[in-house]
Amino acid sequence: MFAVRHTGTTGWLLPAVMLLLALSSQAQANPRYAAIVLDADGGEVLHASSADAARYPASLTKMMTLYLLFEAMDKRLMTLDTAMPVSAHAASMPQTNISLKKGDRLRVRDAIPALVVRSANDAAVVVAEALGGTEREFARMMTAKAKSMKMSATRFRNASGLPDNAQVSTARDLAILSLRLMKDFPQHYHYFSTSSFSFRGKTYSSHNRMVKNQAGVDGMKTGYIRASGFNVATSARRGEHRLIGVVMGGKTARSRDAQMVKLLDSGFERAIQLARASGRAAPAGKPVSSSDTVPQVIRKEPDAKAPAVLQRVSLTLPVQQVSSVTQVSSLKQALPAGDLGWAVQIGSFRGSEQARDRASDAARRLDNIELLQIAVNEVNISNHTLYRARLVGMYKDQAKSACQRLSRQGMDCLVVKTTGS
Repeated sequence: MFAVRHTGTTGWLLPAVMLLLALSSQAQANPRYAAIVLDADGGEVLHASSADAARYPASLTKMMTLYLLFEAMDKRLMTLDTAMPVSAHAASMPQTNISLKKGDRLRVRDAIPALVVRSANDAAVVVAEALGGTEREFARMMTAKAKSMKMSATRFRNASGLPDNAQVSTARDLAILSLRLMKDFPQHYHYFSTSSFSFRGKTYSSHNRMVKNQAGVDGMKTGYIRASGFNVATSARRGEHRLIGVVMGGKTARSRDAQMVKLLDSGFERAIQLARASGRAAPAGKPVSSSDTVPQVIRKEPDAKAPAVLQRVSLTLPVQQVSSVTQVSSLKQALPAGDLGWAVQIGSFRGSEQARDRASDAARRLDNIELLQIAVNEVNISNHTLYRARLVGMYKDQAKSACQRLSRQGMDCLVVKTTGS
């Protein structure tokens, strides 16, 4: 359970009371509504409305499916190249899906973005059966894991979030799950910012407009069934503060997202006030709003101690013959202006050399692209230092094409936006 810290600060009190009254009115008008916002670092609950009321999680369920998959990968029970069999039960799952057929095999590297981006019900069952033998047994595993996380009000009956009256959770429990995904598996967190992925010649785009459109938002997941309304779990960072928010029961996706934006704006204001009151605040500067450009959580701007490494690669020559690495003070400054702010992310690794080697391997595979840049950045997620490997300085269509080619060759990748267009 997260504890609420009380301080004598009153600067945020009047706006907070006004917001509370507005949200209370909304909750009365919409009995499915529930929400919570908490500080990801300190654990303070910054807002709660019906946060412990039973709700249907819908496709937010897939966050637990992914948690158990990531756990299996960390235990080396599975790898990205593990091919999981598709049963008749999995192939029978209704939309949304990726049209799997009985007898197919789905690799883990394809299942992860299928769950995050497409919210594919058939992929969820494939993972469930691979890890639990049956979906029912996997649901028991999910519920047991939820209990171990102190998600005391959560019960799972399936791996996808498809309608089941016995499958319930709360906004608070889902915020705990969101936080645990980020802290327990920092090397996998980048998947939750995936905007699109390609599978068998078809490209799927994310339903998560919060990640696409809101500065500072770099994950998590959306969900909808008729009984639940529109749900979303969101992780966002502004400056030194990271918040986790959950909104459930939205009447439309648009109104749900608008509500989340309001809650995050208010939450960040309060987090700043609480930090200042406790002496934890960073030096005062320009107030940050949701319209400001904010670095992603897993990007740490380079400095003299941890410079970004930018290597320009001409793929008409072997990578080994490329000129020496150039250090730059800012990846953003090094990127060309205009639309060349797209990148293919190859992954996050525990060692810088491993990241550089993986990016170089990807560059070799794209030998018909005239010019690429390899970027390796030190990143920090929940006190874990990782190294992110990217091919940067591309147009959007070029990045998509490159990622599709790499995917066909069995290399995991994501298309990401690195700077303003």
